[in-house]
Amino acid sequence: MSKAVKQTQPHLDPETFRERLGRWYGESARKLPWRGVNDPYATWLSEVMLQQTRVATVIERYTEFMEKFPTVQTLAAGEESDVLALWSGLGYYRRARMLHKGAQYVVQKLGGVMPRTAAELLALPGVGDYTSAAIASIAFGESVAVLDGNVERVLLRILGEAEDKSGAAKKRLTATAQSLMPLRGDKGRNTAGDHNQAMMELGATICLPRGPLCLQCPVMELCRTRGEHPTAKRETMRQKRVAHLLETRTRHGATEVLLERRAADASLMAGMLELPPLSLDAVDAMEPVVQVKHSITNTNYQVDVFSGKVLRKEIPAAKSALLWVGVKELNEVPITGLARKVLVKVGVLAKR
Repeated sequence: MSKAVKQTQPHLDPETFRERLGRWYGESARKLPWRGVNDPYATWLSEVMLQQTRVATVIERYTEFMEKFPTVQTLAAGEESDVLALWSGLGYYRRARMLHKGAQYVVQKLGGVMPRTAAELLALPGVGDYTSAAIASIAFGESVAVLDGNVERVLLRILGEAEDKSGAAKKRLTATAQSLMPLRGDKGRNTAGDHNQAMMELGATICLPRGPLCLQCPVMELCRTRGEHPTAKRETMRQKRVAHLLETRTRHGATEVLLERRAADASLMAGMLELPPLSLDAVDAMEPVVQVKHSITNTNYQVDVFSGKVLRKEIPAAKSALLWVGVKELNEVPITGLARKVLVKVGVLAKR
């Protein structure tokens, strides 16, 4: 189904909704490494990683991260550079920095004990309404609803409403989501955490943004839309061409790559290592050795990568920002997702 069809909706009975959703989730939920784990730190990590990142990408990074930092104490004691290195490829690196700061707050201010309620969790650096509700419900069973993009889409279709980004609309959807939550004392599969995960799972696998799988939806009979609902026009992505230098050398029998450290006060990916940027004027008449496409926030980049020692003098950065990194160490340092993409494509770095 793709076109929205208005339906006469029966009374949206929360108990019926929860029962049908819970039964479907128990039978159909994807098996993910952070599910069924009784550890608020693990839940916190997974929810932060999953923000604006595909599940398939998160699974491997989550496992690697938990091996390196299995507890909030080990994360708090870790170096930020090590945290960023493990985050490479997930993007939105501010999430990693705030997670690290949050772990330090828990250890230094709270004696290493995670807060148990959504209200208390809001005190942690980088934790907002969504993350606090997810941790409190999944790890501690608090009956507080989550409201992410997937849940919003499910609720809008259930209610037969068009997309609305206003504060009043979000408040109304939050109230609706809360009205569907099971009580703390409810028995069986429909615990608060299971219910919230079921809502998110429904939006991620069935109630898709385009071409929702309505005939497979456990609550289709309770839905007013049954198909795609009117959405606001998306912001047009900017298109931009950029150039980077790829230079390698062999030293003591080992291959090294020239990288540049981004400024500590850069608005994006501060302190991360990247392939040195070049001005487009410097490479105007040259042929790139490889081209890739890369997206960051609202911009699509056409990335032309050039090689040649002659170009080193064209790097705008100060020499102090440049350093040679051994190929064997690339997975241990915080390189940008774009640098990793290029190095994998040219065969310098193995795909993680």
